Amino acid sequence: MNHRHAHTARPANPADQPMRTKAFAFALMCLGFFMATLDIQIVASSLRDIGGGLSASQDELSWVQTSYLIAEILVIPMSGWLTRVFSTRWLFAASALGFTITSMLCGLAWDINSMILFRGLQGALGAAMIPTVFTTAFVLFPGKQRLVASTTIGALASLAPTIGPVIGGWITSQWSWHWLFYLNLVPGILVTVLVPKFVHIDDVDLSLLKKGDYLGIALMSGFLGCLEYVLEEGPRKNWFSDHVILTCAWICGICGFLFLVHAFTAKEPIVDLRALAVRNFGIGSLLSFITGIGIFCAVFLTPVFLARVRGFDSLQIGLALLSVGCFQLIALVAYSLLARFIDMRWLMVFGLVCFGVGLYLYVPLTNQWGWHELLIPQALRGIGQQFCIPPIVTMALGSLPPSRLKSASGLFNLMRNLGGAIGIAVASTMLNDRLNLHYERLDEHVTAGRPVIEAVLQQQAAHLAAVGGDALNAVSAGLDVLHGLLMREALVLTFSDAFLAVALCFVVGLASVLFSRPFGNTAPPPDAH
Repeated sequence: MNHRHAHTARPANPADQPMRTKAFAFALMCLGFFMATLDIQIVASSLRDIGGGLSASQDELSWVQTSYLIAEILVIPMSGWLTRVFSTRWLFAASALGFTITSMLCGLAWDINSMILFRGLQGALGAAMIPTVFTTAFVLFPGKQRLVASTTIGALASLAPTIGPVIGGWITSQWSWHWLFYLNLVPGILVTVLVPKFVHIDDVDLSLLKKGDYLGIALMSGFLGCLEYVLEEGPRKNWFSDHVILTCAWICGICGFLFLVHAFTAKEPIVDLRALAVRNFGIGSLLSFITGIGIFCAVFLTPVFLARVRGFDSLQIGLALLSVGCFQLIALVAYSLLARFIDMRWLMVFGLVCFGVGLYLYVPLTNQWGWHELLIPQALRGIGQQFCIPPIVTMALGSLPPSRLKSASGLFNLMRNLGGAIGIAVASTMLNDRLNLHYERLDEHVTAGRPVIEAVLQQQAAHLAAVGGDALNAVSAGLDVLHGLLMREALVLTFSDAFLAVALCFVVGLASVLFSRPFGNTAPPPDAH
């Protein structure tokens, strides 16, 4: 095909393009997709350094991750309509350009407010790169080729959030946190320049701007934006006793109800919720939501545990998390071989079991856990992610005809990121509420006269006496040590509770698989509904 006339002559069937052209176009889009997904969690192990550099509190820092995720969640469902209007290649190129510029601005941020603003813009502008890759894979690659494409996307979708803190920790320790964002500049420019030249799937149709579902977009944004704000800020502001939280909850409820009514009654809604009636797509979307909870919560909780309980720096946290990515890459090879011979449903069940058991093995957590103790839980999690996510992608998107793919792909990806956002918000709430509960329970058992307590107080008194301290200071210092020990153990118990809650979600996921229909890598009939 002559690339100069690509905009005037769309190939009759994009899948008929030469294999080399398709593979290169897909690889370029995967690079953009990987960057956008990686950046959700690349800051996870470096939040302390960013906080120090921007003089930010712990509460403000959580918004460095959350603002990106909220913005992504708002834009992802619109991507199907946006690709129909601007075409896949031009939307992807514009998304990559916006993502690259905002990445540079994040690196140049001068305070926490500017960082949160630029991170939100980065998430919004880069979001369209995520679902378009899924659609492209199913349009470009038929039959057996689709197995390779869905395996690649599934691997990147679960690997990027997992290795984000590892890469982030290493970069921060070697250079500075600014390079977490400057890292995107070269690949971002590469994707921006090359995608319009090599990706040929559909054409621009600006006439669709006249009949866009703007009411649906407004209602969905109000619903998802306010929901995420309530979940994120609720634990810190004592939920509905705060006027802003209460107002947002009302807006969320009203917009959510009106959005559902609109989505099922409008002729061409922004999100194709009717696709959920296709059994395998509906179950696949539920599993996408659950795996989103698993991936994002594990990547959120583990660095916070290692920083707050063990006092690890960004590099130590990154190294402790490295085993997940290593085992995932090993599992990728095993999955690619086994997928040719074994029913994908069995591989998906095996992956969900490994993922769930891996999370459950975090429950006997102690204050001494480091990379040795994390090895087996993280190995199972890495293997589980690789075995369950590609079949979920195939099951969900492979059950729909090409005409419904664009809109449904946005919904499918929204479910994963929404699972992650809600999961992180609920985990944060647990870290707040359960910490107080466990501290009070432990405090009940700390009474004067108990041998262990007396030993701690005497040890502290002896230490202070040796350096010339007085008796009053010795008692006060002893009580401070006790408070620190109680807080540490209460924290450990709280993290254990959070991991158990995440693991239990996978029981629901496994139960839902029983209701799915058999699936493979063949395309559904054009009239599938």
